[in-house]
Amino acid sequence: MNRASFFSPQAGRVIDAPRQMRARFAIGDIVRHRDHDFRGVVFDIDPVFANSEEWYESIPAEIRPLREQPFYHLLAEADDSSYVAYVSQQNLMADDEGGPVDHPSLSQIFEDYRNGRYQLRRSLAH
Repeated sequence: MNRASFFSPQAGRVIDAPRQMRARFAIGDIVRHRDHDFRGVVFDIDPVFANSEEWYESIPAEIRPLREQPFYHLLAEADDSSYVAYVSQQNLMADDEGGPVDHPSLSQIFEDYRNGRYQLRRSLAH
């Protein structure tokens, strides 16, 4: 398989990844975690795991996700808090709840909520 490399600020190193990896979700999509009670808006996607080794090793081995899958950066909300989450594709599903997400950083990245998803600010699109 054809491979490419990119620098990950979270990992502090260059990450080797397949040139083509199929992401199930897109920037602006609202998703929900399969096992934990939170939902969020996708604001960035890594083609494979691209966080620190400490972060990866902190996940119990029996539930640790595979590295070779997309990982999503989310503006997440739970009942009592808002935060940024980093979640593997295998642990996400489309959000059936519908409706907007309540996160204080949304307006910095997204313009509008339309048709069940957020529109990326034009100034941030490449």
